[in-house]
Amino acid sequence: MSGSVGRNLGLVIALVVLVIVGTVTAGDRFASYDNFLTIIRFASIIGVISIGLTFVIIAGGIDLSVGSVMGLATVVASLTAVQAAATQSSWLLMVLIPVGVGIAAGLINGIVIAYGNVVAFMATLAMLVGARGLAELISGRRTQIVIETGFLQFTRSSIIGVPLLIWVFLIVAILAWFLLNRTTFGRRTVAIGGNREASRLAGIRVKRHLVYVYVLSGLTAGIAGIMMLGRTTAGTSTHGGLYELDAIAAVVVGGTLLIGGRGTIVGTVLGVLIFSTLTNVFTQNNLDTSVQSITKGLIIVVAVLLQQRFASRGPSGT
Repeated sequence: MSGSVGRNLGLVIALVVLVIVGTVTAGDRFASYDNFLTIIRFASIIGVISIGLTFVIIAGGIDLSVGSVMGLATVVASLTAVQAAATQSSWLLMVLIPVGVGIAAGLINGIVIAYGNVVAFMATLAMLVGARGLAELISGRRTQIVIETGFLQFTRSSIIGVPLLIWVFLIVAILAWFLLNRTTFGRRTVAIGGNREASRLAGIRVKRHLVYVYVLSGLTAGIAGIMMLGRTTAGTSTHGGLYELDAIAAVVVGGTLLIGGRGTIVGTVLGVLIFSTLTNVFTQNNLDTSVQSITKGLIIVVAVLLQQRFASRGPSGT
């Protein structure tokens, strides 16, 4: 069970148990196709953020700014001037701008951490505060409504009955799995997280690679911003509040070591689905949100304890 397959199997069993509990306690309200789509749709945005964060944590870093960067991306993309330009040219502008915002934030994080030698916790904490403040300044602390019809039609569309948000989550997960497990980039990410100095001596340009990893995290935050903008039809600085904590929790529960050097995309996806399903079970049964928070906390503690037990066992996962 200490290997990647065993850990992922354990997560699958935990998810199945939650589904059984939901079916028994909530009946058809829970065990319906529409509700399962709701669970995955709810997981999709935080899931995309978590996938980018997985690379950062595997590399031995942390990114506390992803939620604020997502909120900033929604604000910038929903500005009146941006929507007017999108109407005159193409709605794709409202897709490119959030991605650009996310990449820019990730680039700043990466440069400050890798070349400025600032601790990742402090650098990304500064970005968290700065991005949130900039979003409030730009928006005037007001919610900006999206009226660009082309963008709304695209983000609210479905393919074979499955919402686009879920497809985006699936595609990002598949691409991330391939990047981590089938490319040099992924192998270098794991190596740097396992031993940064040994990686440098082996010829890996550690600082440059760390910048790439944080840019990737910013990119996924920008994509999540697009998804949030489409789901809520509004850009606001409050979007993404505490998302960084939910994402870290999902990554840790998914089996990625907080000290770096090991992690799985499959595990992260399962971790996100576990928390999303847990939230849905509590909602369907009208249970107190405080109890839900306590349960999440206990799950995180158990996951960390298991990490400590198996940290020295088994290779990095898939």
